[in-house]
Amino acid sequence: MSISKPLILVTNDDGYQAKGIVTLIEAMKELGEIMVFAPDTHRSGMSSAISTSQPLRARMYRKEEDLTAYVCNGTPVDCVKLALNEFTDRKPDLLVSGINHGSNAGISVLYSGTMGAAIEGCVFEVPSIGFSLCDFNADADFTATADVARILAAKVLQKGLPNGVCLNVNVPAGKIKGIRMTTQTNGKWVNEYHRSKDGMGRDVFWMTGNFENWEADNEDNDEWALANGYAAVVPVKIDLTAYDFIPVLRKWEV
Repeated sequence: MSISKPLILVTNDDGYQAKGIVTLIEAMKELGEIMVFAPDTHRSGMSSAISTSQPLRARMYRKEEDLTAYVCNGTPVDCVKLALNEFTDRKPDLLVSGINHGSNAGISVLYSGTMGAAIEGCVFEVPSIGFSLCDFNADADFTATADVARILAAKVLQKGLPNGVCLNVNVPAGKIKGIRMTTQTNGKWVNEYHRSKDGMGRDVFWMTGNFENWEADNEDNDEWALANGYAAVVPVKIDLTAYDFIPVLRKWEV
C-alpha cells in the first residue's frame, strides 16, 4: 500500500455487491487509497455481532490502482476486525461504512450493522463514519448521499475526530437542503411484529413496526432534520457509561 495517500477502509452491512457500497467506493476514490472489506451477503441488523463459533474466510475480488477489495463471510464488525488485524499494513486514516439502504436514525443506531462497523472502527481509534440513505429501494438514487459522504469524509480526513467518537450520518431521499449537526431523536419502535400463519397453521412473526417519535417538535434532532430535507449528522460515543448516575449508584456501595 502507498503511504503517500490517506488509506480509507470501506465496509457495509448490505453486502459487497450492494449499490450503496459501490457508490461509496466511487465517492472515496478521489480522497485516497481504498481498501474494501465487506460481507459476502446481506448482514443488516447485526449491530456489533461477531463470529465466535465459525472460521472467517476472505478473498480478494477486485484489484486495481489504489483499490484493493475483499469479500468476507462474517458480520460487518468481523470485516473491520479482520481487515485491521490481518490485512492492512498500517492503520487507516478513515473508515466509512455504507451507504446503507434505509435509515439508521434515532434508536436504530443500536441495531445497525452499518453503525456497528463504524463503532468498531472507533474502537480501533480510526476516525469512522456510517452513512445511510432513507430509501429501501434496491435501485435507490445515492447521488446526494455520495456528495454528503465525500464532503464529510474530506472534513474528517482534514480535522479528525475525538477518540471514542464516530459519526452517524443519515440522508433523506431526493434533493437535500443541506447538512445539519443533530442529536439522536428520543423514541422507539412500536408494533414491531406482524403475526401470520405458516402452511401448518402455526403462528409466525414478521418484523415490521413504526418509529414512535417522542420529541417531534425538537428541531435539533436527526428525525426532524430528515423530515425537513436535511442530512443529519449525529456524533456517537462508544463509552456508554451514564456518568451522571454514578453519584447515585455510589450510595448503594457496601
